[in-house]
Amino acid sequence: MKEFIFVSDFDGTMTAKDFYHIIMDKYLGEWGRELYASWKRNEMMDVEFLTTVFKSINRTEKEIYKDILSIKLDKSIATFIKYINNNGGDFLVLSAGTQYYIKRLLDFEGLHGVEIIANDGKYENKGITLIPPDKQHPFYSQRYGIDKAKVVQSLKQKYKKVYYAGDGGPDVSAALLADTTFAKGTLITLLQTETAKYVPFEYFFQIEEYLKSRG
Repeated sequence: MKEFIFVSDFDGTMTAKDFYHIIMDKYLGEWGRELYASWKRNEMMDVEFLTTVFKSINRTEKEIYKDILSIKLDKSIATFIKYINNNGGDFLVLSAGTQYYIKRLLDFEGLHGVEIIANDGKYENKGITLIPPDKQHPFYSQRYGIDKAKVVQSLKQKYKKVYYAGDGGPDVSAALLADTTFAKGTLITLLQTETAKYVPFEYFFQIEEYLKSRG
C-alpha cells in the first residue's frame, strides 16, 4: 500500500474562478443567468447544466483555447505538487468538469503528466461536448458524471492516507471520506452543517505550510 495521495478539485479550488462562470460571463448573457438560476433551483442536474453551457459557447476552438488560458491557476500549485511528489505522495485532480480544459491549462502551465479524473470532452459544433462515463463505469454519477466519493473510496484501498481539497457541493461526500480535508468557499459551510472536521485555506501554499507543520 502506498503512503499517501493528495486529491484536489479543480474549478474554484485550484483556480480563482470556475470555467463555466468564465464562459457564462463572456458569452451567454441574460440567457446564461437564467440557466444558472434554473440549475440553482435544482431544475437540472449538474452534468446537464455544464453540458448546456459548454455546448453554447459558439466560438472556434482557437478562441476557446484562449479562454482556457485565461483561467487563473493558483500560483503556488506547481510548487505544491512538487512538494507532494518529493515527499513520496501522489497528486490527483478530481473534477466534475471536463478534462478538455483542465489538461490544456495544466499543459500550458508546464504541469505535464498530472493525473486527472474528470468527464471527457471534445470540441464539436463550436462548443465543448461534455462526455460523462457510461453507467457501468465504477465512478459513474447520474448527477455529476463523476462520483468523487467513489473515487476516494477506491483510493483508500491503495493509500494509507488520502488528503482532499475542494470548494463546493460536489466535494462534500468525498471530503467526508478523506483522512484530512482542506476546504474553501461553499464547502466550508456545507462541512459545518455536517459537523465535519476540515482545515480552511485559500491558496495551496497554506496547505503546504500546514502539512510541513505536521511533519
